[in-house]
Amino acid sequence: MAEHGPVLCVRPSSCLVDVRTEVEVKRLPADYKVTLHALLRSEDGDDWEASGRYTSDSSGTVNVSRDKSLGGTFEGVEGMGLFWSMRPVPESKPGRRFRKKDVQTPVKVMFSVYEGHLARGFKQHVPLASATAERWYLAPEVQRVEVTEAEIKGTLFIPPGSGPFPAVLDLWGGQGGRVEYRSALLASHGYVSLALEYMGMLTAEGKLHHVDNTYFETAFTFLQKHPKVRPDRVAVMGMSFGVSVTLGLTGYSEIVKPRCVVCVSGSHIIPLKGSLADVYAALQQNIDKIRYDEKKRIIWRDLLLPVPDDPSKKVKWWCFGEERRFLTVELRRSPGTKLWLFLRSISMTTAETLHTERHLEKLYWT
Repeated sequence: MAEHGPVLCVRPSSCLVDVRTEVEVKRLPADYKVTLHALLRSEDGDDWEASGRYTSDSSGTVNVSRDKSLGGTFEGVEGMGLFWSMRPVPESKPGRRFRKKDVQTPVKVMFSVYEGHLARGFKQHVPLASATAERWYLAPEVQRVEVTEAEIKGTLFIPPGSGPFPAVLDLWGGQGGRVEYRSALLASHGYVSLALEYMGMLTAEGKLHHVDNTYFETAFTFLQKHPKVRPDRVAVMGMSFGVSVTLGLTGYSEIVKPRCVVCVSGSHIIPLKGSLADVYAALQQNIDKIRYDEKKRIIWRDLLLPVPDDPSKKVKWWCFGEERRFLTVELRRSPGTKLWLFLRSISMTTAETLHTERHLEKLYWT
């Protein structure tokens, strides 16, 4: 071992979650086997970890951005592998999901380097060196404002500066509540973003209330008229169940005319001209089709199949272009407005998206 012992460096030690971070170990013996380990505790009290196995170079250095991981939760040269490959520790309960609730505090990640190539049992070993890094969703000087006016509920994030800025109406998925971390990060990069609460809302009597399209139109108008927002540069972004809301809303509303639409891990199969309640009811009809994999992760795919064959239940889209495995589609709806939808065949840890290539022939491209 080097005279003064190994040194573990994480640069930057505090930054936004999407900033590339360099992890490096110095002062190791040459050709020395080590395991780098990252550990964090979520706000739900769950521990998440990632690891990579390395061999130091002739100068006794391991650089994660340069060197190949020989095993662990990822392999090869993956500069951010210790972040993106994180998973619940082996003793965790099944079905864990990482989510940041309080964007005003950082995610704290503990990095450690251990002697040898380890697979598990890190708590039973003493690290050669350790370092802590902070990952933020909210940049300094971004304003976080509770919104309760105009009968909408949400959190508005405003970048520093005089503006006006482009804006995003942020619609999260079916877990309900108010999810802020995506809007916080968007504002940290110069977008005014409204994290809108719309699922699981209760009436004064405590009964579940499904908001109608007027609610989303009010939210869009509120955002569009904000003094820090460019009214001609407002987007709508949907995630999971929020995709159904986004596509239905932007396809039929005469008020919501966004500059663009972003849809992530959702479904294009929704009731034509349906309200939020109609979409929810359609999903409930097939609730018995939900499956689980061997790790108790939910598979939603069958909930949305089969793709309808009835032409009256289809929206006619124009194929604009295709590149690699992404399909770019332009949905023509009114003069001056273009909607862009990206479909990709991928698998998520908590749900399987539609196998796009398999079902594209069932959609009408005219």
